[in-house]
Amino acid sequence: MLSLSLLTKPLGVTKLVTGLLTCYVIYYIYWQFTVGARRRSMIRKHGCKPVKNTPELNSWRDCFFGWTQLVVNRQAFKERKLLERSRQRFLQNGNTFHLKIAFTDMVQTIEPENLKSMLATNFKDWNLPDRRKEALAPLFGKGIFTTDGAAWQHSRELLRPNFVRNQVADLATYETHVSHLIGAIPRDGSTVDLNELFFRLTIDSATEFLFGESTNCLAPGASSEYATEFANTFNRSQDAAAVASRGIPILIKLLPIPDTKRDVKHVHQFVDRYVKVGLDWQEKQDLEKSKSKGGERYVFLHELVKAVKDPICLRSELLNILLAGRDTTASLLGNVWFLLARRPDVWAKLRQEVDGLAGEQPTFEQIKNMKYLRYVLNETLRLYPVVPANSRMSVVDTVLPLGGGPDGRSPLFVPAKETVAWSVYTMHRRKDLYGEDAEEFKPERWEKLRPGWEYLPFNGGPRICIGRKHFTYGAEEVLDLLEAHTPEQFALTEASYTTIRLMQEFKGIGNRDPEPWTEKITLTAAAQATLVALTPA
Repeated sequence: MLSLSLLTKPLGVTKLVTGLLTCYVIYYIYWQFTVGARRRSMIRKHGCKPVKNTPELNSWRDCFFGWTQLVVNRQAFKERKLLERSRQRFLQNGNTFHLKIAFTDMVQTIEPENLKSMLATNFKDWNLPDRRKEALAPLFGKGIFTTDGAAWQHSRELLRPNFVRNQVADLATYETHVSHLIGAIPRDGSTVDLNELFFRLTIDSATEFLFGESTNCLAPGASSEYATEFANTFNRSQDAAAVASRGIPILIKLLPIPDTKRDVKHVHQFVDRYVKVGLDWQEKQDLEKSKSKGGERYVFLHELVKAVKDPICLRSELLNILLAGRDTTASLLGNVWFLLARRPDVWAKLRQEVDGLAGEQPTFEQIKNMKYLRYVLNETLRLYPVVPANSRMSVVDTVLPLGGGPDGRSPLFVPAKETVAWSVYTMHRRKDLYGEDAEEFKPERWEKLRPGWEYLPFNGGPRICIGRKHFTYGAEEVLDLLEAHTPEQFALTEASYTTIRLMQEFKGIGNRDPEPWTEKITLTAAAQATLVALTPA
């Protein structure tokens, strides 16, 4: 009996293998006659051609695992050369190509028409990549920048009424924080890192706008230890989320980082405290059946609790807006002043425009009318976009206008669940779009430049312009975002106001950093440092 048992075991295994192979063949035939047939028809209809593969995909190791690009990217990140490494990859492979990174097949593109298709024309065909949502969810929850579909639409409609111009452009409140910034800058000509101060400035202003109470990181003796710790833990939590978004999802789930969990917990507790205050305030308003008085200072949270009572939802939306309102402004300001310190000619022309205010604090309308300041901001965002790369994942089988064939000029079929990434940093430096001087900092180019989808400093489509169908960036239209009711308006208004006020207080600037621009990439991109010396006016 024992020997018979041993003989029947191989037969059992053989039957199992045969059964599995049979199931696979049946499924394959079914797939070919259904999904496969539909896809082949779609490819023929649109004239799609295959995308170009990167050379390393000829290796079995990269064909299956995407090991080479993962190693190369991690090394480039450590050396703070990730953006340039990405640009070199496009120069070597063309404007659209296919690669694999850490088990993920990905198409990369810098074609404006492809971005227009993903972000606007065929917006519903695309979602945020699962990896990004999984990486950001522990910190930011389900908010306007971390959700898709109905959840995103709900967040959009919830937040839209709260971004109106007179609220976002509350320059009187912002002046308090700018004055703290001015007071923190040495007046003896010693070196200061403005980048660090700008991030303190923007978390101070953003928390006051959102919560009604500032962290006061720049205010002498006014910041509490609890608020300072919030600023620090928020920074570290973002860094961890950024690392997770670039890593291998399964490893991130299997290897949680205790310090990150503690940081996230502190961030949530800090915001939850304000959420409770906001909900209590609204309950009191309801009991008293009263309305806010006209002279009261606007607080974003107070408006939000009128429509939402779920504390987790409130926390998530507040953190999403804090990310947009804090990081974009600080990154933009750091890059602007990094460039101003190296271009005395641009400094002189901008100073002439600022001097036209005769030392008075600028109004919103005056800021809009300062053309050369607009050119400086635009050119800074072109060379150093605060969101230098982005991606989407196809929800259904879809087609991109360009990227197929040897020359990349034919339509490209993209199957469902495929990730398509793009490099704004690289696209903004394309010489065929911006001329042979595309890599130069030249604000004057904006006197005549009328770019469309080839200029995306804050992304594009419905996810940027709340209540707008399209936008353009030209000499007169470039600050359409200042009219749109978005967090991007918040960033542009604060960056403009801060630059004007600093130039009114300091007549000269000196560069104290011999190194070229070096990236600091988290969820946004900023200069590693902005080391300057300022001369008081």
